[in-house]
Amino acid sequence: MKFDSPIFDRIRVKPGEDRPRADSPVCNWAGCQAPATHRAPKGRLREGQYWRFCLEHVREYNHSYNYFAGMSDEAVARYQKDAITGHRPTWKMGANAGRPGDDHGFDAAFDPLGIFREFGGRGAWRPERDRPEREGRMVRNAERKALDTLGVDLGATRADIKARFKMLVKRHHPDANGGDRGSEDRLREVIQAYNYLKSAGFC
Repeated sequence: MKFDSPIFDRIRVKPGEDRPRADSPVCNWAGCQAPATHRAPKGRLREGQYWRFCLEHVREYNHSYNYFAGMSDEAVARYQKDAITGHRPTWKMGANAGRPGDDHGFDAAFDPLGIFREFGGRGAWRPERDRPEREGRMVRNAERKALDTLGVDLGATRADIKARFKMLVKRHHPDANGGDRGSEDRLREVIQAYNYLKSAGFC
């Protein structure tokens, strides 16, 4: 490693630069007449204002500094939560999308995956008659797997899926098998598949 490289000359502190200038203000600490070479924030509600201290007293001040002094635990928690969004107001997705019936808000959107509903929107309440048919949309792998679990094809109607679900529950329920729990895992798979299809708008 070469210490005489010109790169080091650019970052090296020149002699005398770290010494306080003659025109430096006096330390704000009571009774101290040393040059104020450092500044420290005055605290909450006084942002942008600083004390000027010498090195010894700025260390002492920083050691005992508490931005949240005088605030209750609830106020501190609220401040920290608001700090996540930079203390700017936020709303749930779709909360200010417009009045019900507007054609430009989330109310006018078809929401088969429940995204707007999950974030507080109202897109999920679109009337059933206004929803496009299932055949016109892409079927995801998870939906195909759920349909396979129930043993129905992609063209099955809601009534077909519901009837198949009821039949499988009756077949695999322990009460229908004399208390035998051998097919309980299969029953659990059937129920999970049906609930998934129900949430996806298949039934």
